[in-house]
Amino acid sequence: MAVALSKGDNIYRKGVSKITIHFDQRVAIVTGAGAGLGRSYALELAARGAKVVVNDPGVFPDGSSRAIKVTEEIHQKGGQAVANCESVADRDCAGKIVACAMDHFGRLDILINNAGILKDKSFLKMPLDDFEEVLRVHLLGAVYLTKSAFPIMQQAKYGRILLTTSTAGLYGNFGQTNYAAAKLGLVWLMNALKLEGAKYDITVNTIAPIAATGMAGGTFPAEIADRIKPELVASMALYLVSDQCLSTGKILSAGGGYYSSVQMNEGCGVRFATGAAVTVEQIAERFPEIISLKDARYYENATENVINILSSLVEK
Repeated sequence: MAVALSKGDNIYRKGVSKITIHFDQRVAIVTGAGAGLGRSYALELAARGAKVVVNDPGVFPDGSSRAIKVTEEIHQKGGQAVANCESVADRDCAGKIVACAMDHFGRLDILINNAGILKDKSFLKMPLDDFEEVLRVHLLGAVYLTKSAFPIMQQAKYGRILLTTSTAGLYGNFGQTNYAAAKLGLVWLMNALKLEGAKYDITVNTIAPIAATGMAGGTFPAEIADRIKPELVASMALYLVSDQCLSTGKILSAGGGYYSSVQMNEGCGVRFATGAAVTVEQIAERFPEIISLKDARYYENATENVINILSSLVEK
């Protein structure tokens, strides 16, 4: 129970939780788990009882495996984990990552699609190979893994899938058209997949993390980096893949102790007379009203939206 120390603010000052989150008997795959956010997720999941497939094809300068290093860290702390060095960007390799979980632990409950790369450059200067490679790792990599994991979760009638978007995907960022396109594509994957997973107790959520990691490449000054550690994102990520979280289809922003929900809303819009022609000039005159987000609303799915649009066309 949180206890606010100053009236009227939204800062969690002090509190004692009566909830204990654990992952005993759960098996999780974390992609990109050799460093940064993925490493933090894997370590915390294992510390709370999960059996973890630590996936990462990356190596250190000396050629040693990042996945193996994190797996050894987990073992040293008494946890259970297996290293996997396959690439998520390859269909067959993605299937092998899921097979690794089944071969070693006999089940799969949690999939955290975290793997990613950056190839930043302004759009006109960006080679299409760089654009496509970023899409393969972030977007298609998540698709390949989820495609392999989903039937297992469906049969078990349980699953927790977490996708990773970013502020660049949600709001845009100069020089990151490839990354932004991939990251927002993951949100749209979630929006449809949440509906297919609902009756099987498979939740699909998306996290938009802000953390000082190697992929961030020194974006943040030292005094800020120390305040946006990956562990502060891990708390939200682990909740979203826990038994206690029943929410699905949500986008959660997380970083530096700040957590918030992000939604795409639609304004009330303008309805012209049913059946009447609408000219370009009429659009121009009413455009400020059309783009207004006053009293905007959120739709759970496309059907709700279409019904709203067509409601005025139905004769009463």
